[in-house]
Amino acid sequence: MSDSHGRVDRVRRACDLFRQLGVQAVIHCGDIGGMEVLEELSGWQAWFIWGNTDFPRPAWRPQVEALQLPWPDGQLEITLAGKRIAVFHGHELGCQLAMAVAEHDYLFHGHTHQPDDYLIERMRVINPGALHRVRLKTVAVLDLASDALDFLPVDDQLTSDDEILEY
Repeated sequence: MSDSHGRVDRVRRACDLFRQLGVQAVIHCGDIGGMEVLEELSGWQAWFIWGNTDFPRPAWRPQVEALQLPWPDGQLEITLAGKRIAVFHGHELGCQLAMAVAEHDYLFHGHTHQPDDYLIERMRVINPGALHRVRLKTVAVLDLASDALDFLPVDDQLTSDDEILEY
């Protein structure tokens, strides 16, 4: 998922969808929007990256670690199911450099608010879309064993009880 911009209820609905589908790990590609969004990722095997609209406060680090989420310090690289995955928000110079080198199996990024899926040499580049400032809110689910990718709509039936938090 990416670009939640503090829309906690949309993140919650995305996580509900992930549970229904048996998703095992979650990656958030930035523009989190606040600690409340990260709290929705607790209980998952999850990683995240800060986006260009995130302004993480040093005081958040103990809270993030208490949620058992790794604090991102720059580029994020993880290995899942034997696949090397680079995670960026998309605005960083490092993202363009990683695309030029194309040494990962996957590169995930957000920032553009548009779902995307393409190859650079053998590296698959995936943007899950966004949960804010788009007509169709989407997340992506990737099966690393089969390489099957689905872009899934996230219901946007906002109610007065929805939590919208931005800082």
